Amino acid sequence: MSLTSFFALLGGIGLFLFGMSFMTNGLKNAAGDQLKSILERATSNRFVAVFVGILVTFLAQCSAATDMMVIGFVNSGLMTLLQAVGVIMGANIGTTITAQITAFNIGVYAPLIVFIGAILYLFINKTIVKHVGSIIMGFGMLFFGLSIVKSAIKPLADSPEFAQFLSGLENPALAILFGVLFTAMLQSSSSATVIVQTFAMQGIIQFELAVYLIIGAAIGSVTPNLLASLTTNRNGKRTACLNLIFNLCRASLIVLLIQIIPGFLDFIVSLSPDNVGRQVANAHSIFAIIAVVTFFPFAPFIVKLAQKIIPIKPEELQAQQDRELVYMQEGNLPPAVALQQAQREITRMGRLASDNLKRSIKCFFEQDQSLVHQIKDGEETINFLTHAITQRLVKIRTFNMTGHERNKITQMTFTVSDIERIGDHAENLSEYAMQLATQKSKISDEALQELRTLADAVTESIDFCLDIFENETFEKLDEAEKQEQHVDELEKLNLKNHIARLLDKQCDPLAGVIFTNMSSDLERCSDHAINIAFALHEHDFLANSK
Repeated sequence: MSLTSFFALLGGIGLFLFGMSFMTNGLKNAAGDQLKSILERATSNRFVAVFVGILVTFLAQCSAATDMMVIGFVNSGLMTLLQAVGVIMGANIGTTITAQITAFNIGVYAPLIVFIGAILYLFINKTIVKHVGSIIMGFGMLFFGLSIVKSAIKPLADSPEFAQFLSGLENPALAILFGVLFTAMLQSSSSATVIVQTFAMQGIIQFELAVYLIIGAAIGSVTPNLLASLTTNRNGKRTACLNLIFNLCRASLIVLLIQIIPGFLDFIVSLSPDNVGRQVANAHSIFAIIAVVTFFPFAPFIVKLAQKIIPIKPEELQAQQDRELVYMQEGNLPPAVALQQAQREITRMGRLASDNLKRSIKCFFEQDQSLVHQIKDGEETINFLTHAITQRLVKIRTFNMTGHERNKITQMTFTVSDIERIGDHAENLSEYAMQLATQKSKISDEALQELRTLADAVTESIDFCLDIFENETFEKLDEAEKQEQHVDELEKLNLKNHIARLLDKQCDPLAGVIFTNMSSDLERCSDHAINIAFALHEHDFLANSK
């Protein structure tokens, strides 16, 4: 292969990868929220999850994108590991559709497709049309890149060096390993499979070698998920782990079938005897379907194996329990009972948010970085409960209720939002602690004492207001207002003292910013607390009804 041909090969691969990325981004932009919404609905059962995984991956043209969304859902508690297995299995089938499309020889039309996409993308201002244009343009670039690759690799058929390299891959184990590494490098199993398919179509490699390469590509496809899971909680890591387990099992099963059933590959060839590109695509699809059908009944065991590899810690069990609705029950309950259950559930959520705020305050003042992960888990629990309680309140609202009861549901929905905001502020405090640690900045002892006094007043106010909400002891509202006013006065005093320290040049710039931000976050927590205290007060009901 000449240097010019080698550059053309690299350029063709680059154009193909860019086209794939451009098309995927266009699809995400055109239907990103819908894809997430479809995935959320996959939580109904595992059978639905498989079909949702196929659909979302087909639309996104990227199994890694689907898998990463799944990791995110599991990480936030919106999806269980068992439900995630179904989506991941479906994604393994959905990703094979790309090779089925590229098996069609439409490279001659690629420049025209690129031109049409470019016109839509560059000259029409409507957003959705631009997204469609990027999809079409990416699709055209994908095939245009493949046509360049096909032309560039023709000389390889006569290259003794390349022939020697391929002979080294005749060992199935080496071929699978090369497929793993090649896919890990490209960060896309679809791209790796299509490039292998192109080599087979040009007669550079035999069908059997292509089979082992795409088996390795399925394992290598897990690489982006493993990397993404490094920043997630342990459940997110388990999601990536079970994806790896499934693909290792899939590879083992397919290799076993090839070895014990001599006619297995011959059968795939017979489906498209004169089209090796279609043979590779069919093999890719058939392998995925066989693996899903075989291992779907064993999904619970795959989950248990992932949990063995990454054991469940006691605090995770507590987090799982926290993310379950304890008091709110399904069913058409009497409105009074449903409202009482909701009130208790929201109070429980409020206590969890209060505990997480106290944890963040401890993290800040004691510089205990080990608490950061617990705070993030606590915030995820609060977000999960916000979603779950709000959905249940919407259902309760459909019951046959009086106007007074409907108003109470509305006020409870506002309360859930107030509690969720307290959780957000708690997370902010932990971030301030990390900023101080990483930037090696220091807040003065005087300023720290002022923040401690403010933090103590805020936590006292939150707990007092939650008691009022839980027990409806509205005679204590005056005291709650006094506490909130005290917090406001402390924050104003903090800012006044802070300005004085700035004028005396006694304040580190970063520490000063963190001091003012933290004072503001704490004061806002108190504002949300007073909203919670007054939420169920009869006077507010009457005011909101007018």
